[in-house]
Order: sequence, then C-alpha cells, then structure tokens
Amino acid sequence: MVGRTVRGLVPVLLVAGALAGCSTESDEGSGAGASPGGKATAGNAAGKTVAAKGGTVGGAGSGCALRVTFDVAERWKAQAVTIESDSPVDAALGTQGPVSMVCEIDAKPAGHLGFLRVWQGDGKGGTPRQALEGFVAADENASKTAYTRSTVGKLAVTEVSYSVHSKVMEESREARAFAVATPDGPVVVHLGGLDSQEHRAMLPAYELAKRSLRLG
Repeated sequence: MVGRTVRGLVPVLLVAGALAGCSTESDEGSGAGASPGGKATAGNAAGKTVAAKGGTVGGAGSGCALRVTFDVAERWKAQAVTIESDSPVDAALGTQGPVSMVCEIDAKPAGHLGFLRVWQGDGKGGTPRQALEGFVAADENASKTAYTRSTVGKLAVTEVSYSVHSKVMEESREARAFAVATPDGPVVVHLGGLDSQEHRAMLPAYELAKRSLRLG
C-alpha cells in the first residue's frame, strides 16, 4: 500500500485538533481512564470489550512495516506515514517527544472519526514508561495522566490514559496510548478521536491491538 507524507495528514490533524492475554497493575499517576464500548465485539477480556479481528498490521504487505505486529479491527485501514527530513512541517506534526509517526490506521471505513497511530523512536536503553512520559509531555494540552503496567505474552507494556484540552472547542477529550520497548527502540500506539464519545467507541479496537501485540 502506498504511504503518504505527514504533510498529507495536515488537514486531518488540524480538524481533529480543532474539534477535538493480559495482566495489569496500577502505576503512578492521577486521573481516570475511559470506559470501553463500541461496535463489532468479539469477546470480553478482563472486563474490557475487544473488537473483532479484521487483519494484522506490522509485517510485509500489511500497509505498515513496523517493529511490532498487532491485530486491527474489521474495516480499519492502515497506511504508512513518511516524514520528509527537509520539511519543518513534517518534523513538527510527525514527531512528538521521543517518537515519530510511522503508521496511521483509519477508523472511518468502520464508521468512526479517529485513528490508531503508531510512533517509533530510537534508543535501546529507555523503558516504555519513559517513552510515554516523553510523548505526553510533548503535548502542552495534556493533563490528568494515569499510567498502568501490564504484560502481553512476554512483553512488558505501559499504558497511559489522559485528557487533551481543546482551546478552540473549550472542552477536553480523552486519549490513550500504550508503549513497548523493542531491540531497535520504543514503539507507541496512540488512540485519539474527534471527541471523548468517539474515543470510547473505538476502545475495543485499541484493546484488540494491545492484547495481540508481539514483536515483529
């Protein structure tokens, strides 16, 4: 599948900003995560709804070549994202803290307004928690962070739920991300959404991605 540059995402990013098995234990932080919900569910693990699998992303021919692989919900569409090294716009929109965007999985074909976005960074010594802290800290509108740690197979995963305040809409929306360390650096998978209602509706797809996570 043909990818696109970050500049091709500018209208989508601006609109979103304007309108804008597994065992788990609590980590440090404050705030509350969103309640899961949504369409096309395939089961319920640890009290959280998981979307039906529609495919897998991360490997060759999957739309995005990644350091990890995970399952994607039915009708969600993956597309690789390229950051042009000579473009200040690409650098600003395609990099957040220690990671850069490499893949966008669009929920619109499934009837939602939002994306799962995959970000990758350099550096082999950092922890998933450090990657997430840097990612969230780079968003000046983020607050009410709550971190948790879990294991997916043999992988140590850290997750953060938080709020993002829109000055234009004068309201906050929920966001969530998880991170894992790989031999080549951290990977962050982030779920946003047009608003908190859309975010909650897409959580089953996010849970599917997290629970099926494995190294590529």
